[in-house]
Parts: sequence; structure tokens; C-alpha cells
Amino acid sequence: MHDQSQEPDAAAAQGIAPRAAALFALVERTLAGLGYELVDLERTGGGLLRITLDHAAPASGAEERHIGIEDCERVSRHLTHLFAVEDVDYDRLEVSSPGLDRPLRSARDFTRFAGEMAKLQLFSAQHGRRRVRGRLLGLVADGAGERVQLQLLPEAPPPPPRGARRGRVRKAEPGETIEFALSEVEKARLAPEWEFDRTALARSASPGADAPAE
Repeated sequence: MHDQSQEPDAAAAQGIAPRAAALFALVERTLAGLGYELVDLERTGGGLLRITLDHAAPASGAEERHIGIEDCERVSRHLTHLFAVEDVDYDRLEVSSPGLDRPLRSARDFTRFAGEMAKLQLFSAQHGRRRVRGRLLGLVADGAGERVQLQLLPEAPPPPPRGARRGRVRKAEPGETIEFALSEVEKARLAPEWEFDRTALARSASPGADAPAE
């Protein structure tokens, strides 16, 4: 058996408890050896252990590959045997693909998926917003660390909670780019292009939307 006493950086960065971090490290190393990347590991009610995986980042110039049923079945068989050897406590194992709204958890993810649409939630408001949506432009590094660049969608800010005063959050300009520290990102996911199109259509059809010129 290998030593599970050390916590992996990825798990520690997500605030995972030491015992869960050891399992995270075990699964992460195992999937890497099979050519996959661990996206998420979650224990839910009823003894369910849910593993979300993706293909490892492709070589430069290569196309992204998507996880299929065969990949999930292969990993499920491998992990079932591994967990029996390592005496991992669980009742049911579920292995799945990350889907179109894949979580972004590390600097590597923000670099890998530069050019994709994404929605992010920050720990505190930056540039007048805590939730931002737009196209990822990647990461830049400065003396303070790594920073995310995001090209915002041209959308109006959300209305304030009932009874609260409207703040001074201004409307995003088309193509406006903002930048904030990677450490400020609480959670982030990819977002399908159609989701943004649907939101834009809903805004244009809502009461108060600008009427076309006569």
C-alpha cells in the first residue's frame, strides 16, 4: 500500500478535510496513471461516492476529448478493485463525465479552457460584481500572483434584493475585459454558449428592454 498521509495541494486548496484529502490524493494519482484528470470527488447520502473525471489536458494543438461511457466503465472497474485493496468505505460508486458546465478548480483549468464561456462567483465583489460571466481569456502573472482575465458580456447588473438600495454597479460595456486574482475565485464553471444566448434573448424580451427604433 502507498502512504496516504500527505494532503494534495489541490484538495487542500479546496478546503477538504485531511481524511477526505487522502482519498482525493489516492484517486487523483490513480486517474493520472490511467490518463485521466480528477475533476471532483463527493460523498453524498446513502454511502454514495461520486467521482467526476475528464481526460488529461491535450497536447498543444490537439483537440479536447470528451469522456464517454467506456471511460466511465473502465475507471469504475479500476477504482472498485483499488478501493477494496485500500479498504475505502463506501456503498455505491458513481463515475461520470463533468458535463458541459465543468467546474474550474485550478490555475491549470483556467489556462486549459481559455477562450471558453464561463461563470464565476468571487469571495467578494470585484469591479462592482461578485458574480461575473463572460469569455475566459486565460491567466496572467504579476508580482502578486496569478490573475484571471475575463471578457464580460454586455449585460445590465442584477437588481438589488427587495428593500435594499440600488448600488452603483454600472452596466458592462461590450467586450470589456476585467482582471482579478485567482485567489478571489470562490467557484467557477464553464457555461455552454447556448446558455448565454438564452439569457440574452430573455433580457431583450423582458419589460423595459429597449424598443426598436421606428
